[in-house]
Amino acid sequence: MRSPSEIKRVIEGRLRSYLSRDRTGIRREVLILFVKTRSITIAEIVAELQKRFTVTFHAIASMVGIIASRIGILRAIRNADGLNSYELKEKYVDIVTGIVGVA
Repeated sequence: MRSPSEIKRVIEGRLRSYLSRDRTGIRREVLILFVKTRSITIAEIVAELQKRFTVTFHAIASMVGIIASRIGILRAIRNADGLNSYELKEKYVDIVTGIVGVA
């Protein structure tokens, strides 16, 4: 079984690898939105990103799914009205903040 510090190193490695393939800056912006808002829906992410990028709902949904499942830093929460909201897990806020450089 892995220790908590080892798990954080693995998560950090996965996150750095994921961001190293970010050619447009969209992945970084998605992570910054999670740091700033803590809890956000896919539709809210798309609305925010469409101000600066050309993105589709499905592309952002896939991106958030990868961050949640493969990297493991997001938690999905179903709201009362049936919408899924995603939030950054508290124990990974410092890692994500350090990597994306949000103050």
